[in-house]
Amino acid sequence: MKESVNQVEINSEKNQWSSIIKPEESLLSVNLREVWNYRDLLFLLVKRDFVTYFKQTILGPIWFFLNPIFTTIIYTFVFGSIAKISTDGAPPVAFYLSGIVLWNYFSVSVTATSTVFNTNAAIFGKVYFPRLIMPLAIVTSNLMQFGVQFLLLVGVVIYYTIGGELQPNLWILMTPFIVLLMAAFALGVGMIFSSLTTKYKDMTMLLAFGVQLFMYATPVIYPISAMPDRLKPIVALNPLTGIFECFKHAYLGVGEFNISLLIYPTVIIAFVLVIGTFVFNKVQRGFMDTI
Repeated sequence: MKESVNQVEINSEKNQWSSIIKPEESLLSVNLREVWNYRDLLFLLVKRDFVTYFKQTILGPIWFFLNPIFTTIIYTFVFGSIAKISTDGAPPVAFYLSGIVLWNYFSVSVTATSTVFNTNAAIFGKVYFPRLIMPLAIVTSNLMQFGVQFLLLVGVVIYYTIGGELQPNLWILMTPFIVLLMAAFALGVGMIFSSLTTKYKDMTMLLAFGVQLFMYATPVIYPISAMPDRLKPIVALNPLTGIFECFKHAYLGVGEFNISLLIYPTVIIAFVLVIGTFVFNKVQRGFMDTI
């Protein structure tokens, strides 16, 4: 059974139906108007994700704080005290927390998006709505978690700034753009893997393992200045490198950052998003026959 992705209004005296649902002609086309028409569904899905996440929990949204706090404590002890990895002079707590907050948003979003077809197959098989709504809802709902943890980071930065240990700068104005890049990259990678997991369940486990390894290829727990000169060009190929360096430079006032480190990931992420859209549109037409 072929899935359909477009609606055409019909007003004819002979035809009794009000709309026809048919596939998009181009695999790269995204009907944003149709997605906007289903914005109420997007809001309901985001609200559902937030409620179900904390349902039957004792601490509720406090878990949003506990996760980065305990992870920061462990990283400070292991990578700061034992491994003695440089933090470019920034207080270890602020340095590791800034990386954890940003990385948590990416890892959770890309992992959840990668299984969107399998986890929502029952809904997709019963009713039509733009399939893109589902990954958009995941990326949007995770923004709430990011927002709460980001407030924790801001509190820590203010504490150390008052103490004279940090010097935030005007690059903090780039925060919305940085978050947008993270969301777009998670959405693009997630859509690519969501298409692969409809046929190969191994991809789910491969992605979970790969995301863990990818964190060590990203300057989450170390600054790029701590890398040997021969490895810096390789690390810079990671589109997340420039984003993390910009984020830490903005809020901590440390790191090796220049505007080219932000232009490169913008181009790469745009490309990944196009590829993800192409693969997602192609798979959504017939994924019910596969699952």
